Amino acid sequence: MTDDKTHFGFQQVDEREKARKVRGVFDSVASRYDLMNDLMSAGAHRAWKAYTVAVAGLVGGETVLDIAAGTGDLTQAFAKRVGLRGLVLHSDINEAMLRQGRDRLLDAGTLTPSLLADAEALPFASERFDLVSVAFGLRNMTHKDKALAEMNRVLKPGGRLLVLEFSKVAAPLQKAYDWYSFSVLPRLGQWIAGDAESYRYLAESIRMHPDAATLKQMMKSAGFGHVDVHKLSAGVVALHVGIKC
Repeated sequence: MTDDKTHFGFQQVDEREKARKVRGVFDSVASRYDLMNDLMSAGAHRAWKAYTVAVAGLVGGETVLDIAAGTGDLTQAFAKRVGLRGLVLHSDINEAMLRQGRDRLLDAGTLTPSLLADAEALPFASERFDLVSVAFGLRNMTHKDKALAEMNRVLKPGGRLLVLEFSKVAAPLQKAYDWYSFSVLPRLGQWIAGDAESYRYLAESIRMHPDAATLKQMMKSAGFGHVDVHKLSAGVVALHVGIKC
């Protein structure tokens, strides 16, 4: 791989093209994103996110940055934990996803700022937040190391980063998982969202994402002194918790 190339699923593309292609994927699926999440995971994504909220251990008055927050599941849950004295920022690089999340949060009575933000160049002062979260978004970022370093920068000393992301499923389940990912998922995407290719990309992007051990080392390289890994659903997803020391 040359310096100006990166992966978009299994394809090699110019780095400058990846963000545009990823934006196209989420522009296409935004309106059906929540429904597809429920169908794709048989509702398991709700349990993964509930576990993430529990591990976050938020208390009243804390400040949170939710990156790649999309339709706002975690934003809403975090806002309940920090209360009126706290602040949760709902952010995403994709305007269509951000709009879906903003409308959903308002409908639920959750009043919190929504803003367009690139995780690789966060528009915040250093040491601003008690907690940063990114759920199912890191694998779509072009320069993951740069994004992780930015997340570390905006955290207060002792602050936590939570990365909830697809990982490497346990070996005995690999064949069945591949069949589901590449045979069932694109058909489901075509049926529900009218877009098989975007869901084929999402399956490919999972395979290209670093495994749990590699991501742990990447977080340590970005400045997190301690990183715990919680593997969920036989490794289908993993929650990485980094502490800024």
